[in-house]
Amino acid sequence: MMLIPCPYCGPREETEFHYGGQAHVAHPADPAALSDTEWGHYLFFRANPKGRFAERWRHSVGCGRWFNAIRDTATHELVRVYEMGEPEPVIE
Repeated sequence: MMLIPCPYCGPREETEFHYGGQAHVAHPADPAALSDTEWGHYLFFRANPKGRFAERWRHSVGCGRWFNAIRDTATHELVRVYEMGEPEPVIE
């Protein structure tokens, strides 16, 4: 079982968390002005890299708070977790 280090509660088992998708996706300034195609791209098109990727997670069984994590999608290694609102860290 993978341990996920919640930035608020500390390390917990992965079953306490829910994946929230790609992190740092900006909400459109004027959603009503988007075409159906543009809205579809905003809702459904996300990066799917092999390697390090910024994701959102929610500690649903614990504190209930959202946070971001840099996770390697090939190895599942959590490289770094950080609070919502913090800029995406540069990971070498």
